[in-house]
Amino acid sequence: MKKIILLPLILAICAFSACSKKSDDSKAKFTVITSFYPVYIIAKNVAAEADEVKVINMTPPITGCLHDYSITAGDMKLIEKADLFLMNGAGMESFSHELTSRYPKINVRTLDRNVEIFEENPHIWLSLDNMIKMISNCETVLSEADASNSALYKKNAERYIAEIKSLQKEMHSALAKYKGRKIVTFHEAFPYFARELSFEIASVIEREPGSEPSAKELAETVKIVKQSKVKSIFAEPQYPKSAAETIAKETGVNLFVLDPAVTGPDDINAYINIMKQNLAVLKKAFD
Repeated sequence: MKKIILLPLILAICAFSACSKKSDDSKAKFTVITSFYPVYIIAKNVAAEADEVKVINMTPPITGCLHDYSITAGDMKLIEKADLFLMNGAGMESFSHELTSRYPKINVRTLDRNVEIFEENPHIWLSLDNMIKMISNCETVLSEADASNSALYKKNAERYIAEIKSLQKEMHSALAKYKGRKIVTFHEAFPYFARELSFEIASVIEREPGSEPSAKELAETVKIVKQSKVKSIFAEPQYPKSAAETIAKETGVNLFVLDPAVTGPDDINAYINIMKQNLAVLKKAFD
């Protein structure tokens, strides 16, 4: 008898929870769509606690970099609802022209303003200096598009920039004694990171994710590692590390994992936590 009485109550509670979720979703009056994970984390920080603002990441959490990403029908359906579409810029989103031509009325903005692009490399967020500029750009764009929350956007951006500057100071201080060290990386995600922290990338195992190096390329990398006396090879958590393991075995150097922050948890502190983990890895690798 008690079970019969409890069942309607449980159903009522479940129905209330579902209605509450729908109600919360319907409160969003300003929707920001981001192209991929690093941009999403920046926008989540700058828009934190902003009334009736919803930040949604377009690509699945496991996507990684958007080198060859093609927009899907589902993406287009989501983008149609956007009040603002935020992209990394610097050539990362190869689909940007298709997007702007198909939806000319959508407010599409990038976060690469005043960022120095070199070697046509789009992984600009891996420089802490660039990250600070991207946060500032995000605050400007959000404030222009949604003036009602501009004061909060500014406050959030200032808070996040202060946290990045603190991280930057910590990383520079901890790695200063390793200036000039040579490393081998998995793909071309780390030039900005290496330049800021004053070490050198002697070779790149895979120029693009998923493009397995040939036997000749592997042999050339092994030769470079031996000649340059590189002591560390860095794979990435997002991609298979079989090629890196082969080179490590052939050369006898140690293999570590360095994270380019292109995937991760739905957490506003994710970028800082990933970079702190990278710092710990580098210190271990260089000692």
